[in-house]
Amino acid sequence: MYRRSLLAGAAALGAASLVDRPARAQAGVTEITFWHGLAMPLGGEVERVCQKFNESQTQYRVNPVFKGSYPETLAAAIAAWRAGQAPNIVQMYEVGTGSMLAAGPAVKQVWQLFEDAGVPLDTEQYLAGVRGYYSLADGRLASMPFNSSTTMAWYNKDAFEKAGLDPEKFPATWQELVVAARTLKEKSAAPIAFSNAWPTWVHFEQFSAIHNLPFATLSNGFEGLGAELKINSPAHVRHLQRIVDMTKEGSYRYGGRDNAAEALFPNGEAAILMTSSGYRARVSREARFKWGVAMLPYDTDITQTPINSVIGGASLWAMTAPARKPEEYRAVVEFFRFISKPENDAEWHQRTGYLPLTAGGFEETRRQGYYEKNPGADLPIRQLTRGEMTPNSRGFRLGRFVEIRNIIQEEMEKTLQGNQTPQSALDSAVQRGNRVLREFERSNRG
Repeated sequence: MYRRSLLAGAAALGAASLVDRPARAQAGVTEITFWHGLAMPLGGEVERVCQKFNESQTQYRVNPVFKGSYPETLAAAIAAWRAGQAPNIVQMYEVGTGSMLAAGPAVKQVWQLFEDAGVPLDTEQYLAGVRGYYSLADGRLASMPFNSSTTMAWYNKDAFEKAGLDPEKFPATWQELVVAARTLKEKSAAPIAFSNAWPTWVHFEQFSAIHNLPFATLSNGFEGLGAELKINSPAHVRHLQRIVDMTKEGSYRYGGRDNAAEALFPNGEAAILMTSSGYRARVSREARFKWGVAMLPYDTDITQTPINSVIGGASLWAMTAPARKPEEYRAVVEFFRFISKPENDAEWHQRTGYLPLTAGGFEETRRQGYYEKNPGADLPIRQLTRGEMTPNSRGFRLGRFVEIRNIIQEEMEKTLQGNQTPQSALDSAVQRGNRVLREFERSNRG
């Protein structure tokens, strides 16, 4: 099972030091521990939610603990589970979903958690694009959606005006974006015309989803462990070639892996930057120019009707421990119910910039006039719910997905440096990525 490979690597972490505050009952109050990976200021919002829950009733208390980055949080939770002292709740990023599902007895999936507690769970309340990512193939919810985002295009309206472009009309298609980026460069409207953070999320995962292209077989891994990557298709190769061509002409600049490029937009360097919808708070705080946000462009050679994008961010997992009591699991259920209430969901959405998790949260936010006061804040929801979700746009259920992302980034970098063709790069990414998937499959077949 995956727990053999997952848990084997955690022994050296010193599990005994990882237990912050064991769940206990004091004066009739059941306390549970919630490990998360959000640094300040978002970590403060997590603490605020927990405090609000604690003050809303007298039976349960949630103690939030920041455990570092998402990978550090995962490693800490694994080691603590080995020691029989796992936290009650752990926050895990979306690309770790496949690995968490394979963790066997280390987790108690949400559907089981609610069923054991005898509490009804209405999964239809969650936005389809959100619940789909964290559900089993049969629709049962495995983890609780928490902080979700999707990719958007952020652009400098002042730079658009300087280049003679319409600042209120962002390019709807990739064909139009190529022309706009070229114009921004030729007019010297900004040091960088176009860049992006999270290269694989933007150029392969989101590109595949909105164009209804398979990223991998077996519904991107939702239908089983035997999935194989499909990102060396003609459409993907043409898209990477487009980025290569834009790099050569100077209208695109690679900004680095993961979120390394995110500083380029608010400081005025990049006229266009594609990154998370959760970027809004930073842009609002740091940008000293007029800016806008738009949906991702689509390729008219592939489709005229783009569909939904996929989410990023993280969800909450209930973990197990040998001495864990039923009332502790019930405390987790009540906390999950609390964050799903429309008024709480709306407040979290508005204060953090993350997407609302529920239709009720979205409607409550709209009722309060938030979107009228903050133009474009509803675009991520509209993009995420656009069209009809397909097996290609539901999300990804691939083991060791973080490792696969790094492989794709490596091959993309070699291509942008002129060391190989887009076809060779994506063929190599598929070959190397499939080896990772087969290793993961072998670890989980027993």
